[in-house]
Amino acid sequence: MYPDAYIRYLIHFHTDRDYFECHEILEEHWKKDGYKKVWVVLIQIAVALYHHRRGNQRGALRMMRKALTLLSKEQKAIRELGLDEQRLSKQLECYIERMEQNGAYESIELPIRDETLRKTCQAICEERGLTWGKASDMNDVFLIHKHKLRDRSDVIAARERKKTSKELPTS
Repeated sequence: MYPDAYIRYLIHFHTDRDYFECHEILEEHWKKDGYKKVWVVLIQIAVALYHHRRGNQRGALRMMRKALTLLSKEQKAIRELGLDEQRLSKQLECYIERMEQNGAYESIELPIRDETLRKTCQAICEERGLTWGKASDMNDVFLIHKHKLRDRSDVIAARERKKTSKELPTS
């Protein structure tokens, strides 16, 4: 019923709190799914939390505000993803207020209203030995700074190949 990418997003979001991976998973799906804005809402929430956890209050606040604005336009689509759009909106408003008052990062739970979706995710977590609802590990440096510490050699090589192919003379 729900896309596999969405299930994977929810599992990362609620277990290891790997918001960078949440972003990567849904961005890829977003491109394949016709650039639907509902996915952008969820991507922006993950990115905002990633920035906030890293101490980038300004970037987090800007991204969370964008997510809230887009959520107001995508309420039906959010509901169709099994989330409670009204609770999510209130949750984002409260989180924004928290950030405006320089509150520290805090792990959140997305308000899943579809019990079948929640149970599916939790069953997958149980199979994999993951803990649903676990708070973010603030001592995991790789998790917190993943965009800087991950292996990007494949991305760099692809860019170099593209650059080289543009520089080749055509007949």
